[in-house]
Amino acid sequence: MVLKPKEQRVAVLIDVQNMYHSAKNLYRAKVNFAEILKLSVSGRKLIRAFAYVVRTKTGEEKPFFDALIKLGMETRVRDLQEYYGGMKKADWDVGIAIDAVTSANKVDVIVLVSGDGDFLQLIEYLKNQGIRVEVLAFGRSASSKIREVADEFIDLGETPEKYLLIPKNERER
Repeated sequence: MVLKPKEQRVAVLIDVQNMYHSAKNLYRAKVNFAEILKLSVSGRKLIRAFAYVVRTKTGEEKPFFDALIKLGMETRVRDLQEYYGGMKKADWDVGIAIDAVTSANKVDVIVLVSGDGDFLQLIEYLKNQGIRVEVLAFGRSASSKIREVADEFIDLGETPEKYLLIPKNERER
C-alpha cells in the first residue's frame, strides 16, 4: 500500500449493489462498510462519502440505510425498477459518475468502491483532471481493466475477514 499524505482531501463513492453482490457470491457474507470507509479514508481528510443504494417496495432495507448514515455516509437512494417479465434494475453508474466529476474540483483523491468495469472511462477522465483515483473491490470480481488504470487498486479479498460480516454458520465451513 502506498503512503497517503494526511492533508489529502478524499471523496469516497461506494457502489453498494456491486459490493453486496460480490460479497454474497464470493463469500456468502455481507460487507463491513465501516471498515471499508476507514480503509478508504486512511487517516486523510474526508470531504464526502456517498453510498449508492436501492430501495425496494417493502422498505426492509431502511435500517441498513440508517446504519450507513450513522457511519457518516450520504445515501443516494434509487427505487428498484421492475419490468414486465420480472427483470429488475437499479443502475447507479451515471449517478456515481456525475458525483465523481462534480466532486473532483473539491478533492485530491476519489476512492471508488466498486469492481464494475463500466467505470473505466470515468477513472481515466478523473486521472486526466489530476485526481488520484483509488479503487477498492474484491479482486476476484473486479474488472481487470479498472485494476490496471487506477492509481491504486486495493483487493479487499486479500483479507476478506476484515471487510466482511460473515455469519457464524458460514465461519465453521
